[in-house]
Amino acid sequence: MAVTRRPRSRPRPLVYFSFRSPYSWLAHHDLTRHHPEAARAVQWRPFWEPDGESERGLAETGGRFIYTPMSREKHLYMLGDVRRLANRRGLKVSWPGDRDAWWEPSHLAHLVAEAEGRGPEFIERVYRARWQEGLDISDRRTVGKLAADVGVSAAAERATDDPDLRRRGVEALSDVDHDDVFGVPFFINGRQKFWGLDRLADFLATLDTVDSPDATAPPVGDPPDPAPLSNPRSSDYGHAGGCG
Repeated sequence: MAVTRRPRSRPRPLVYFSFRSPYSWLAHHDLTRHHPEAARAVQWRPFWEPDGESERGLAETGGRFIYTPMSREKHLYMLGDVRRLANRRGLKVSWPGDRDAWWEPSHLAHLVAEAEGRGPEFIERVYRARWQEGLDISDRRTVGKLAADVGVSAAAERATDDPDLRRRGVEALSDVDHDDVFGVPFFINGRQKFWGLDRLADFLATLDTVDSPDATAPPVGDPPDPAPLSNPRSSDYGHAGGCG
């Protein structure tokens, strides 16, 4: 008796993103504005620097999160580079003034939004809040308001106190470790991996369907030089198109 083999389904392409990273914000902008079909087809996975509780949970699973300090020189270069790239897209950066940033409130809240079917809307809202409105997304009350803006429940504001969400957060960080993600934006399609904003086109070329890109917005006038961001610790390993 002949056996017909069913075709194996390919896993969905992945995009690792972080609300911390301006390059990740710009990659999200380019995907959602110019390649909306691709943006809907990929799976968005969070990447963030864990706090003590998350790091202990990750270590208990045998996982790790890679830290590499960013030099002051690279940090200052990044500020100018992001401003230049944002200008090219017609975006004005409002540099966040957060100190001792805490990334669990926003990224664990994303897990709530995703479970409630509002993941894309939440990502969009938080990116806009941090990079265009200068809001402090380390503040759980701010995150709760942003979640409410896109119809996500109050569970988002309480995410860091929820043991189940903490566990799911460790699972998400384990995925980061398993996929060898060392910075963002990070794109994966099958065995092919791409790091950085400047590798987005290469990633898109591997997808089955790629939208026709819209015309790039003309540059706008340069805003004043920004002050250096606080807490420059990063997973950045080298080029300007990706950071942690």
